[in-house]
Amino acid sequence: MIDPQLPAASRGTSAAASGGASPAARTAPASPAAPAAPEALGAAAGGPPAVPYVPAYGTASLADLPGSMLAALGLSADNTLALEPAARVCLFLVDGLGAEMLAAHPGTAPFLSAHLRGTLTAGFPSSTPTSLATLGTGAPPGEHGMVGVQMAVPGEGRLFNCLRWTAPGLPVDPDVWQPAETVYQRMAAAGVEPVYVAPASFDGTGLTRAVYRGMRHRAAETADERVDAVRHALRETSYVTVYYGDVDRAGHFGGWGSGTWLEQLAVVDRMAERIAESLPPGAVLYVTADHGMINATDKVDVDHRPDLREGVLMLGGEARARHVYTRPGAAAGVLETWREALRGRAWVVTREEAADTGWFGHRVRREWLGRIGDVLAVPYGECVIVASAAEPVESSLTGYHGSLTPAEQNVPLLEIRR
Repeated sequence: MIDPQLPAASRGTSAAASGGASPAARTAPASPAAPAAPEALGAAAGGPPAVPYVPAYGTASLADLPGSMLAALGLSADNTLALEPAARVCLFLVDGLGAEMLAAHPGTAPFLSAHLRGTLTAGFPSSTPTSLATLGTGAPPGEHGMVGVQMAVPGEGRLFNCLRWTAPGLPVDPDVWQPAETVYQRMAAAGVEPVYVAPASFDGTGLTRAVYRGMRHRAAETADERVDAVRHALRETSYVTVYYGDVDRAGHFGGWGSGTWLEQLAVVDRMAERIAESLPPGAVLYVTADHGMINATDKVDVDHRPDLREGVLMLGGEARARHVYTRPGAAAGVLETWREALRGRAWVVTREEAADTGWFGHRVRREWLGRIGDVLAVPYGECVIVASAAEPVESSLTGYHGSLTPAEQNVPLLEIRR
């Protein structure tokens, strides 16, 4: 998760069903979905995967982890991932640490690399607000409604940025925008007081309210402070989530695999080892991430492409998962233009195609449909769709995520028990 205003510091369907790669490791088997025809998705013959790597909702996705952890604690929930019982659970959420990224650098993260349980898919889009809502509700994006970083407020002609929780005009109520009961509220109702260890600046924000309702926030800034906060919290309660975002930040600004990124990976490895050492008897530590990342080398700038602005009312989403909101009567023309312009670089589909193909889950609630673009443009390979005038900082980054590729969808699930 990165706020661009701040300075720097898959179910994947089976290979047979999707034409793409399958995860090397899987916590639970995925059942293939029926993908849309490659032609409808704008794929180029002989190019990258013919169809998107659709998340494994219901079998091996982030949406399946919360209920499984509740079940491990003895609470009533579906244990889809078959997690073993535990007296206490700590979830270490490392922003931006994809499974492929971890696998590429075992020497920098020897502790993490030694405790891989399996691989989960993030969900679509593979972005922080969406994944946090998925982890917070145990539901896919089509159910909780956090379907992008920047989304249209239906019927109001304005974009809402749910990472910053800002929008022109009237404020957006977190309890209304994301009304589903959180797993933390379910824990609290069952007598478990969940604790969230994260920077003080996160406390009370709209995003925190939307996805972490029911949690008690315990402020901790540095890596050492977060490890200590977890240690103390596990003496008081049976569930703790601790968040670390600097791996993602380093990847955005310098690229994943860069020197700064490797330094942060080493920090995370040591944090996980120290948390594991401090676990009380009967406790378990799970480590996962909200998404992976790619390094972009191909940038399509819509602010220098009048053809891509024609008929477009608002451009939302993010560089690897664009929601394109069209002017009345312009959707078909925009779809055709974007498909031709991005052929061989992005999947370009209608709202209905994305929903029907299961990108957001098995269904999309009717009230959330207006938040999704009339057209969606989802790059693959190393392409991103930027807007240098409207989004200057985001357009200058190196690392990006949000799309339906294994590199962005697959996240590790690590397990360490005492």
